[in-house]
Amino acid sequence: MEVDDGEGHMNEGVPIKNPPAQRTQLPVTVEKPIPYTFDLGNLLCNDTNPVPSQVTTTEITAISRDCAQALLNQLLTTCNITHSSTEGTLINLPTPTTPIPREKHLPTEKVETKWERFARKKGISKEPKSEGKMVYDEEKGDWVPKWGFKGRNKASEKDWLVEVDEKKESELQPGQTVRGLGRRERVEKVKRNERRQKANERSARRNGLSP
Repeated sequence: MEVDDGEGHMNEGVPIKNPPAQRTQLPVTVEKPIPYTFDLGNLLCNDTNPVPSQVTTTEITAISRDCAQALLNQLLTTCNITHSSTEGTLINLPTPTTPIPREKHLPTEKVETKWERFARKKGISKEPKSEGKMVYDEEKGDWVPKWGFKGRNKASEKDWLVEVDEKKESELQPGQTVRGLGRRERVEKVKRNERRQKANERSARRNGLSP
């Protein structure tokens, strides 16, 4: 904007900005021909009032605003307010009443492994044994695990005297000793169980079901 200084000279002035438009205060109370229904547990407001076939974006915004306002009114008037401060209001929501469909598909049927089929035929229970995973060591005077780290099954590996089995000794490979035979048998047993587990998983995948 240019301003005349009174002597015929035009000086560039500061641009004049239009004052901001004041926002219209919308009513807090919302009234509709067909009353809303609510599921406060899911923060859901159902609006069954008819919508024009040629609805505009402004009309959709107004309808959404009314639903949100009605939902807030319902929450603040019917729910138990547990805390209120300048930072916000905390309320307890009731139990949801609208069933919501699950996000993921139903889990597929789990196929039985060879061990599960064998256990079912023989009547072997899946319940853990009552004695648990610990056993009392009389020499240490304390409870120790049966297997794993510092397990009782490794106690014989530290014996100062080891009984020699002539047959097993004759089968030893060069560089192997009788003292390390127990550990090798334990490691081989673990590997054998892992191979069986992988074979069961491959068998289950061939049947088209996850193991």
